[in-house]
Amino acid sequence: MRYSIFPKAEQKVSRVTYGSFGMAGVFGSYSKTDFIQSVLHALERGVNMIDTARGYGPAEQLIGQALKEWKGERPFIATKVQARGSVAGWGIPESVEHDFPPGAIKEDVEHSLRELGIDTIDLLQLHRYWPNWDYSDYWMEELERVKEEGKVRFVGVSIPDQRHDIALPLVRSGKIDSIQTVFNIFDPLPLDCLIPECQKHDVAVIARCVLDEGGLTGFLTQDTTFADGDYRKSFFGSVPREMYIERVDRLRSFIPQYAASLAELAIRFVLQHPAVTTAAISMHVPQYTEENIAAADRDPLPPAVFEELRKHHRWVRNFYDNKFW
Repeated sequence: MRYSIFPKAEQKVSRVTYGSFGMAGVFGSYSKTDFIQSVLHALERGVNMIDTARGYGPAEQLIGQALKEWKGERPFIATKVQARGSVAGWGIPESVEHDFPPGAIKEDVEHSLRELGIDTIDLLQLHRYWPNWDYSDYWMEELERVKEEGKVRFVGVSIPDQRHDIALPLVRSGKIDSIQTVFNIFDPLPLDCLIPECQKHDVAVIARCVLDEGGLTGFLTQDTTFADGDYRKSFFGSVPREMYIERVDRLRSFIPQYAASLAELAIRFVLQHPAVTTAAISMHVPQYTEENIAAADRDPLPPAVFEELRKHHRWVRNFYDNKFW
């Protein structure tokens, strides 16, 4: 397993992070035992960072149970404060008072600490962030207070969708330690401004949607169906299925010369820039963990291949709109 340094910390974190969104049951049905064992498997294989959220159903509790069974060094735990606003707030800004009213941050920190069974959260992120929120306001004071109290080591925000650059002023403010953002072959835009600015200001970059909810693995066919409640049903239903498959098929020309699989190609693309601290990817299935680690352990893509992917395979669109309204 390859590691990188979490900026502002004297701690190495694995280049792939256990992403726990699947524990909310959004990618199919699995047992609690399956989820707990998947966490332990990832830790045994050298993954030492876990990303979760108050909004991921039982995820924090399940991770807490896995940590009780884990006998090795405690991993780096990142979680997120749950936005109290409406579902539409993922696509249209709501006020910070609506999303994170006074006291919400402290309340969630206490809840997360109990669920996870730990004394300190390594990274606390706001699950939503909009640039019209004044970062000298109470919510930032609350984030700083939980750090001062020793309940949280670092703070950051998660950008809700493809509007990556909304976080640039916050990155430059020096008030946060990490940014989590959508970043994949179809959406390489964080490479333009966000990632270089994070690098300049020692802000960690956590890439998410690296496999575009699995679409970049090539698993999707015309016959693929999803159960009601599966997150991918609306996600992949936002454009004609043949359009998505055609976009993915264009990437197959890189296989196997430059990567063993489409998933490997996607992961190596995201990890190419040295300022990308880690890629949060679903690992609720042990096979996924093995594939993710193998991809992260490969050398960088040839520069010409990386630039070809960055410039000629972008397809920036917000599939989340289809889910929220």
